[in-house]
Amino acid sequence: MSQPTEVLIVEDDVRIAEIHRRFTEKIGGFTVVGTATNGEQAKEWIELVQPQLILLDVYLPDMRGIDLVPFIRENAKEADIIMITAASEVDVVRHAMRGGVFDYIVKPLTFDRFKRSLEHYRSKMQQLEQQEKLSPDQIEGFWSTGAPSAAISMTDASPKGIDPLTLEKILKCVSGIGEEGITAELLSQESGVSRSTARRYLEYLISQRKIYAELIYGNVGRPERRYFQV
Repeated sequence: MSQPTEVLIVEDDVRIAEIHRRFTEKIGGFTVVGTATNGEQAKEWIELVQPQLILLDVYLPDMRGIDLVPFIRENAKEADIIMITAASEVDVVRHAMRGGVFDYIVKPLTFDRFKRSLEHYRSKMQQLEQQEKLSPDQIEGFWSTGAPSAAISMTDASPKGIDPLTLEKILKCVSGIGEEGITAELLSQESGVSRSTARRYLEYLISQRKIYAELIYGNVGRPERRYFQV
């Protein structure tokens, strides 16, 4: 059995860093070796520990996390980077792409999105470790993280408890999801099914990787679970 991937968390909010640590340790094959709350700490950890994977925030108190990428490339050449940040500025995203960042997760973070990213990373690394030569499909898969988002189609056999006709009705509603996403309550109103039924079908579509969910935090009250097209 291969050794677990060593992960360094770079996040200035200690509460969020702890969430990242707990999420990481819930997924097999990873172990957290350290946490840095600013850029200078991150540089020390990177040089000392040489982590294999770095979970990197952008907004650090002493520098932008994206500006750490060249340092990582110079001083930890075997390290990979997953950005976890609220940053949406074009220059940040551009620098992330040019710096070879493996994935870019936009806060607020959900465990499902976090798990999907780390499992995708682990799968790719296992392929590189276990095979001397890759097929064209495998190579292209390294730069493809999911199904096309142009349309959602019902191609899979429906499991027990999922009615094909109801699923077709739900899919028609879901196919029109905009950037704001949809809640189970809104889907219930649009499709005419109960809220619990709407939620069950939405969670089924998540399992099929047709959609994904995010917890949206408002100014007051409990967070709202919204669903978006992949």
